Amino acid sequence: MARKTAKKVAKSKISKAKTNAPNFSKEDDLYAYKEMLLIRRFEEKAGQMYGMGLIGGFCHLYIGQEAVVTGIHMASKEGDQSITSYRDHGHMLVVGIDPKGVMAELTGGRDGLSKGKGGSMHMFSKEKHFYGGNGIVGAQVSLGTGLAFANKYRGEDKVALVYFGDGAVNQGQVYESFNMAKLWNLPVVYIIENNRYAMGTSLERGSAQTDLYKRGESFGIQGEQVDGMDIRFVKEAAERAIEHARSGKGPYILEMMTYRYRGHSMSDPAKYRSRDEVSTMRAERDPIEQVKKRILANSFASEDDLKEVEKAVRAVVVEAADFATNSEQPDPSELYTDITILQEQE
Repeated sequence: MARKTAKKVAKSKISKAKTNAPNFSKEDDLYAYKEMLLIRRFEEKAGQMYGMGLIGGFCHLYIGQEAVVTGIHMASKEGDQSITSYRDHGHMLVVGIDPKGVMAELTGGRDGLSKGKGGSMHMFSKEKHFYGGNGIVGAQVSLGTGLAFANKYRGEDKVALVYFGDGAVNQGQVYESFNMAKLWNLPVVYIIENNRYAMGTSLERGSAQTDLYKRGESFGIQGEQVDGMDIRFVKEAAERAIEHARSGKGPYILEMMTYRYRGHSMSDPAKYRSRDEVSTMRAERDPIEQVKKRILANSFASEDDLKEVEKAVRAVVVEAADFATNSEQPDPSELYTDITILQEQE
């Protein structure tokens, strides 16, 4: 009975829209719509190419969660760093990394972001302050804490934005990082993308404390739970959290209540949840549709205007797919580049 009740509570946290939402300007809504639509269409194309055998290995799609990374990015400023897990395509696109390079990496092409050697789980861009896609569960939390330490040590006005999922919150290195971050009041925001199912186990079955924003309380870290399906709430909370970290008050935790429409990865049939649950979330809480309805209701743009946005986004994605499909495989000699070899000294 207790478990059933917990599930109902968890569902209500994400399924009910709030009425006291922050106002978004015309510019905010149009920007949010275009950026989230690019992520959605890119991920749909990646899923299609995976089904065609053009993408191999692991492929974790971000469909449904677009409001989280887009809203966080809207609240950040140039120079702030981001680091995440292997569900990383959207995080790269929103910081301005070329979609062609991302897609070519997915297909293993030599023109990919990591020269075709990393795939979906290992991409990186120092230029855009994006420090990965990391394949080890929870590893980005300690690495991101290290970025924040470097920022403080060097006296740089930067905040590290560390994304991880509900499946990583029970990792020991997460709590070691929390302790260190608060001990030294590091400029870091920990963003828990709570999509409820980790790799396939519901949060209620795997975590004794399901209010994940409270996980930092024993370290004195402030946190809050946010409607991650509404970009207005995401941006507002992110502005508050980033300012907290940038002003020297130390780390902050944002638990983003979000939802992924696809399985954990492309190989996951997601039989641990019902089709009705997914379809209901799509129909009632889709982050892109919310923005689209608001744009039309406020006359920020017409249906024809939004069709043009859709057309432009699709053209970018098609170009990326064509580029990736035609990108040659890396030469075998690339196996020996970009690595460090330690030699014993005599």
